[in-house]
Amino acid sequence: MVAKMRKGNKKYKLRTKLTMSYLLIGLLCIIAITLVSNSFLERSFIRYVVRNQEIKNLGLVEQIVNHVDQNERWNTDWIASIGISALEQGMLLRVEKSSGEVVWDAYTHNSGMCEEMISHMALQMVDKVPSWEGEFTNTAYSLEREGRVFGKAVIGYYGPYYYSDTDAAFLDTLNHLLMIISLMTVCLALIVGAFMAKKISWPLSRVTEIADEISKGNYEARVEIRSNTAEIDTLISAVDDLAQTLEKQEQMRQKLTTDVAHELRTPLATLQSHMEAMIDGIWKPDVDRLMSCHDEIVRLSGLVGDLEKLAQYESEAANGVYEPFELSQCIEAQIKHFENAYHKKNMQISFEKGEDMLVNGNKNQISQVVINLLSNALKYSHEGDTVIVRTFVKQNRACFSVEDFGEGISEAHLPHIFERFYRADPSRSRITGGAGIGLAITKAIVTSHHGKIEAACIREKGTTFTVELPIYKGRG
Repeated sequence: MVAKMRKGNKKYKLRTKLTMSYLLIGLLCIIAITLVSNSFLERSFIRYVVRNQEIKNLGLVEQIVNHVDQNERWNTDWIASIGISALEQGMLLRVEKSSGEVVWDAYTHNSGMCEEMISHMALQMVDKVPSWEGEFTNTAYSLEREGRVFGKAVIGYYGPYYYSDTDAAFLDTLNHLLMIISLMTVCLALIVGAFMAKKISWPLSRVTEIADEISKGNYEARVEIRSNTAEIDTLISAVDDLAQTLEKQEQMRQKLTTDVAHELRTPLATLQSHMEAMIDGIWKPDVDRLMSCHDEIVRLSGLVGDLEKLAQYESEAANGVYEPFELSQCIEAQIKHFENAYHKKNMQISFEKGEDMLVNGNKNQISQVVINLLSNALKYSHEGDTVIVRTFVKQNRACFSVEDFGEGISEAHLPHIFERFYRADPSRSRITGGAGIGLAITKAIVTSHHGKIEAACIREKGTTFTVELPIYKGRG
């Protein structure tokens, strides 16, 4: 059921989603601006029409007053022309004297035209403003001069407001203009959206392609582009770093396979040749032959044991029990165990003990670090040399160093000495008996204790290994 639901969910590209989001934002902005602008313009235009109608009415009254002389003689021809002009503007004029006598009346002049005009005005307003609730209105104005009233003018028009043909044409033009602007805004939103979507999605598409290549085992693939968007640039860097790390791990895996095969090949070949010689009767299975085979088996067992230790120390889940212990005492105990081996090679160990330091860790594992470093110094030092062991505090960390005065390690080999099966001088591995795992185990232990180990050397003047561990400060 879940699989069917997942299959039914249609997937859209990020570029499409971004483009549509820009378009949606543009449409929402257009709708909001249109609603606000229409509401504002409508109210403003209505106020303008009402005010303009009042101005027209007062203008008609003033014209009529100007065509009545001081003796109240009415210029009926001019008043008739004023009435006709008003009729053409959608206003029905009726002029009366103070006695009630009608001077001019639009209905009397042309009643058919008046009815047609009123019907046209009503239809036009309903067409332009469906919610319009206006009606035909008559407003009376007094005709007076110097405070004396000599008549009145009754002006009929649709109120409270009415859109003339000119007003309607203006509103139509304005609406068309808004539509054009809206269409241009939509087009601009599409263009900008498509551009921004491409700019954002293209690096992500490239990251997806490289991630797919990495998943197929092509660890050399890199995104090799940059983005000015911080999150995308961080993602690109993370994918490139991941590819680089996986490439190194793959190289290490291949190297490990090659090294293990190389280390196993020699003792196995020796065992095979010895066994075949004894089976074929070439050699007698005496004690010396069997001891030689036994030595090779012991060497194989030691190699397998070292690999097991390395895997154990590199696993965070196998660090064992941590407890506080005195670092100098731990080192001093291991030095005593090595005194006899150093004496046989006519060598000495000098211990320069610093202040007492507590560290929190697995004492057996730290002892193994000391054993590996002392053993390494013993193997690669000359007879009569002295190995110096020091303990000290550096930057609030517990430190100890093992310094020998042997041949040293060249700068080319120094960065690789903590790698599995790496030996600066492979030709001497058979003499010293090392498989190149000891320093790898040492670093794994130190790293698991949140410390670090460094090597410094001068060619033909010796090597110094320095180990730093966190000082134990107690609980709470």
